[in-house]
Amino acid sequence: MLIKILICLVFGYCFGCFSTGYVVGKVNNIDIRNYGSGNPGTTNALRTLGWKAGLITLLGDAFKAIIPLLLVRFLIYPNNAYDQLLPLYAGLGVVLGHNFPFWLNFKGGKGIAATGGVMLAFDWRLALAAMCLFLLVTVVTRYVSLGSLMISILFPSWIFILFPGNVHMFLVGIAFTLSAFFKHRSNVQRLINGTENKIGHKVKIEK
Repeated sequence: MLIKILICLVFGYCFGCFSTGYVVGKVNNIDIRNYGSGNPGTTNALRTLGWKAGLITLLGDAFKAIIPLLLVRFLIYPNNAYDQLLPLYAGLGVVLGHNFPFWLNFKGGKGIAATGGVMLAFDWRLALAAMCLFLLVTVVTRYVSLGSLMISILFPSWIFILFPGNVHMFLVGIAFTLSAFFKHRSNVQRLINGTENKIGHKVKIEK
């Protein structure tokens, strides 16, 4: 079982290392890591390059999570007793690869779009609930970071409710939450201080 878990983590990590935001930035002749928050993620792509770049980054980061989860579930380990758990480990690997890509000196995004992709591949109802929660929190507070953190909390909560007694799966869900809070630690501090950027904040690119 341990070997299978490690294989899924490494497999997911390889997918996660593809940084959509970085590639989109390079297509637009900038290194997105030098602007805004410095993260090659959806929010920074949106603020730096506009809604099209943000949408492409969102979809790219989501699909790089969906693909390995489906491959693990239906191709690599089909009809496995751990058919729900092993794909989750692959998803966790994707998030780790997204957050800490080796080829970008382990400086990546914050993993929320990738986590959204994991949720969709894991249970479409969870993805729908997460989207609704994200929109509600973000629209009401105008803080994207707060909406992101809330859906990371939803993940293990969903597992706890639908898979009662499955401590292993619940702990993997907690790992997604801890990863999100770790990568958003500066956002959390700014939320506490009241200095966090709200929706509509733009980043100026110097020509």
